[in-house]
Amino acid sequence: MQFKKVIILSLLLSGLSAMAQTAPAADTPAAEPEDTLAFNAGVVSEYRYRGIAQGGMKPAVQGGVDYTDKTGFYIGSWASSITWIKDSAMANQSAKGPVELDIYGGYRGNLTDDIAFDIGGLEYDYVGNNLSTLPGFANANTFEVYLALTKGAFTAKISDSTTNLFGTVNSKGSRYLDLSYTIDLDNGMTLVPHIGDQYVANNALSYDDYSLTFNKDFGDGVAVSVAAIGTNFKSRHGAYTLPGTGGKELSGSTLVLGLKKTF
Repeated sequence: MQFKKVIILSLLLSGLSAMAQTAPAADTPAAEPEDTLAFNAGVVSEYRYRGIAQGGMKPAVQGGVDYTDKTGFYIGSWASSITWIKDSAMANQSAKGPVELDIYGGYRGNLTDDIAFDIGGLEYDYVGNNLSTLPGFANANTFEVYLALTKGAFTAKISDSTTNLFGTVNSKGSRYLDLSYTIDLDNGMTLVPHIGDQYVANNALSYDDYSLTFNKDFGDGVAVSVAAIGTNFKSRHGAYTLPGTGGKELSGSTLVLGLKKTF
């Protein structure tokens, strides 16, 4: 009997030892966040920004790079082909600036367990643009500071321009309010309704824009998007046209298709 007790006790101790080796320790620290560097490239059927066509309603090539430090600080750059500066010129004028180059940086963190924030600055640089040489325009280059708060699927973001806004004279202090809600449809699919309010300081050009975007992530960094986009610009101010587009209404409703690769 004593021998049996010894065997049983040995088996129990062996089992407890195995459990101790395989079970995670309660005080194991969480994995440290890592620095990340990511590149992206894509194409869209047309480039819309805040509801307004930036490239004469023609396809655009886009790409960027982002670096995020494990502390939450980040910096990045993104570029797209555009035509709106050239299209702003009358027949007897000349304007250039074929590329939008965005340079941004900021800090992301958490205010509480369920509210995250993102604060930073963004420079819209229209490389080599001479928009200010056209009568009634200022330099196209624009700088904005922004603050975003996210709770669950809902994000609210406010951007404030510290310069004139996209070539609009005397528009320093313009603001854009962006509200969006990300609905997870599973299998790499999301649906994102959005509404935005663009206030243009000292100018009768303020308007609202809205969109509904479907995204599908196919893995390996490949994603496609379909966005239904519109604004109320025409109902508030009349048709938004530029001389170089042949009278195209650049603020009307449209469907934008996109393909993006992140690596």
